[in-house]
Amino acid sequence: MIVTGDQIPMPQASRVGEGDETRIVLGLLEYVERGGEQSQRRLASELGVALGLANAYLRRCVNKGLVKVRQAPARRYAYYLTPRGFAEKSRLTVEFMSHSFALFRRAKADCMAALESARGRGYGRIALLGASDLAEIAAICALDGGFTITAVVDAEVKAERFAGAPVVRSMAALTPPPDAVLITGMHDAAATMREAVARFGVDRVVVPALLGVLPGDSEDP
Repeated sequence: MIVTGDQIPMPQASRVGEGDETRIVLGLLEYVERGGEQSQRRLASELGVALGLANAYLRRCVNKGLVKVRQAPARRYAYYLTPRGFAEKSRLTVEFMSHSFALFRRAKADCMAALESARGRGYGRIALLGASDLAEIAAICALDGGFTITAVVDAEVKAERFAGAPVVRSMAALTPPPDAVLITGMHDAAATMREAVARFGVDRVVVPALLGVLPGDSEDP
């Protein structure tokens, strides 16, 4: 990888979770391996992190001997994977895949449990609140369990359909209303749940356990 301009001083890296750190380092090593005329700004964009954080991880990989840096003409810097870097990329690929499969299995089990809870109340027509990876997993579970996904509610999605269901921009647009709603948004699930309980009632809101919120938590004491 060749980048232009002066190298950026390394700031203090922000705290990230172990899974995120694996993803960032693996993405960085894959990016460097691809080579070519690329930039640290492009690297940060691909990793989905701030420029300073991407640079901090790049410097860390250099210090660990995973990446080698050479100065190139015109104030550019060329980055290459070392043999140790190639070995670490292979190790992280296996680790990331194992973590992803474990997360998928948990998400699938939690979504199925939430849907079965809705079935136990006599509900079969479900709307998903939030377009996300979790919503796609929930849609698979719904298909396997004989549920009907009536819509996916998400104000940010521009597409007309998501996970095989029509997209609406708000809960108010769910007409006719579904039997129940399943929280699948990964950001601010508690706020989504409070709005859903206020609109549909606590008995018609189900939540996968991995989101860490319960419909009853939104009720006033």
